Amino acid sequence: MPSRSPKRSNAANKREPTLAPELVKVRLESVYGPIEWRPRMIAIDELIFTVLTQNTSDLNAERAYDTLRKSLPTWGQVIEAETERVAELIKHGGLSNQKSVRIQKILVEILKRIGHFDLEFLAAKPLEETREWFTSLPGVGPKTAAVVMAFSLRMPAFPVDTHIHRVSKRLGLIEAKTTADQAHPIMEEMIPEDDRYDMHVLLITHGRQICKARTAQCPRCPLNKECPASTANET
Repeated sequence: MPSRSPKRSNAANKREPTLAPELVKVRLESVYGPIEWRPRMIAIDELIFTVLTQNTSDLNAERAYDTLRKSLPTWGQVIEAETERVAELIKHGGLSNQKSVRIQKILVEILKRIGHFDLEFLAAKPLEETREWFTSLPGVGPKTAAVVMAFSLRMPAFPVDTHIHRVSKRLGLIEAKTTADQAHPIMEEMIPEDDRYDMHVLLITHGRQICKARTAQCPRCPLNKECPASTANET
C-alpha cells in the first residue's frame, strides 16, 4: 500500500530543540491547566470533518459538516449523491468543488477496502501501520491522519496545524525552515508518547490565545524568558 506520510527518520529529527519539551509542557500547563483526553467523534466522522477543515476555519468546517449530515445523514448517501450536490452542501467550508470529490473518493475507497465505515479497528494496529492506512486514502495527508488517530482512536500521533507549526518554530522546538509536514515526525520523536495529546492541545491553545500569528503577546507568555523569539525583554 503506498504511503503519503513523511519519512519518520531523518537528520532533522536528531536536532536538539532550543527548549526542552518537558519545560514547555510544565509551563503551559501552569496557564491552561492539565489536559484530559475527550473523544470528539467516531473515526469516520472525524476523518470527513478534518477534510472539511482544510484551508478554512473550524467554524466554517462545522457549518459545512452540519449541513452535509442533515441533508445526507449516512456516508452511503454521500457516495450516491451527485458530486455537485455534495459541493453545494459543503460550500461554507470553502474549496467545495475539490473537497466534494475528495470526500466521495475517500468514502468509496474505505468501502472498497473493508466494506463498511467503522474505522475503530485501526486503533489496535501499530502506529505507523494506521498512519499508512490513512495517508494512502485519496487526499489524506499526515495532519488529517494524525488528527483522526489522536482525537478518535486515542493513538499517540501528533497533529501539526498552523498554530502548532508557528509556536513550535518560535520556541525553537523545530527549525524555522521546517515545514508543517516535516514537523509531524520531528515532534513525535521529540515528545514522549504519553505527552503527545496533551502537548498538541497545549500548543494549539497557546497559539490561539497568546502566541498569536500577528501580535504575539510575549509579556503574558510563561516561556517569555526562555523563548528565542520573545520580545518581552526588549528595551
